[in-house]
Amino acid sequence: MKSKSVRSSSSPTSTSRRRALGAGLTSLVGIGAALALSPPAVAAGGSYVALGDSYSSGTGTRTYISDGTSCQRSVYAYPSLDAASLGLALTFRACSGATVADVTNTQLSALSSSTAYVTISVGGNDAGFADVLTECAQPAWMSDCNGAIDGAQSVINNTLPGRLSTLYSSIRTKAPNAKVIVVGYPHIFNGEDCNAFTWFSPTEESRLNATADLLNSRTSSAAAARGFTFVNPAQKFVGHAVCDSPEWLNGLSNPISESYHPNVAGHRDGYAVVTKPAFGVTLAARAGATTYSADAIAAGNRRYAAADRTITPEKVATPDLTTARAKAAAKRAGVDLRSRASIDAADRAWSQRQAATTR
Repeated sequence: MKSKSVRSSSSPTSTSRRRALGAGLTSLVGIGAALALSPPAVAAGGSYVALGDSYSSGTGTRTYISDGTSCQRSVYAYPSLDAASLGLALTFRACSGATVADVTNTQLSALSSSTAYVTISVGGNDAGFADVLTECAQPAWMSDCNGAIDGAQSVINNTLPGRLSTLYSSIRTKAPNAKVIVVGYPHIFNGEDCNAFTWFSPTEESRLNATADLLNSRTSSAAAARGFTFVNPAQKFVGHAVCDSPEWLNGLSNPISESYHPNVAGHRDGYAVVTKPAFGVTLAARAGATTYSADAIAAGNRRYAAADRTITPEKVATPDLTTARAKAAAKRAGVDLRSRASIDAADRAWSQRQAATTR
């Protein structure tokens, strides 16, 4: 087994090398949109409201707007890029940690009959994806990755469709004239784990990517039922997952809130590229403007700040082998926690066993 090293936050290296903790971020992309539902291209201009979670707010880009919240909104996120390119008046409501209930309770008030365009990504937090990633990042001898994934898939199959149907109905009621673009999620992994302090196996990464596909499938179906356009970024992100070069998605990073989210390139070259055509709007970028104004975004969100602060930020945790749980699991597995070789050897053996149960 190759030894792992820490992930660098400055520049990605070859996937054949182990890199430093603290990398940028990337994600998966492609246009899986129901463009047949789109109206003909129209002149630029109009009111655009960006709803959703961290994949729309810009978490992972490392540069955030100071608006008195923990939403981690960024001028480098695709809503800002799209608004600047298309000459739209942006109201940026997407917020890190948002669930379907959070979008309903804190973001829909920005919609009105004059809203021309809406984008939204939501559902990953309802399925508890941050908790799933935290569980699966641990050595296999102390984690229940399969159980965590099974639980997330159960929510996606049995609970999320009803929530999305109700949410999308509310969006249409509040913004009856808007073109609504529902945005999906990329594959985070490429089958390799190059982070020093995570233990994702190839089988676990495959199941995690399949869970993103399942989430996209259920979201796409709910969007189609309401007549909304669905944009799937998966294909666009192929070759740019965690441990690819270049990465458009962060692996385990420092600060940890940056982990497993699209970085600047992921939004610019991934999400913005696949979402922009779905607006059906002629390009009309302001001279020299490549992003929307941070001051304008912050000003537009001041009246919503109290509501935004009710949203709990999503939290991924670094595997901690010093806890009582880890020590008990190590004892059961015969692992010497003082030896990285012992930790890794047991992880490989347990991962192989767990992989066999998923076939």
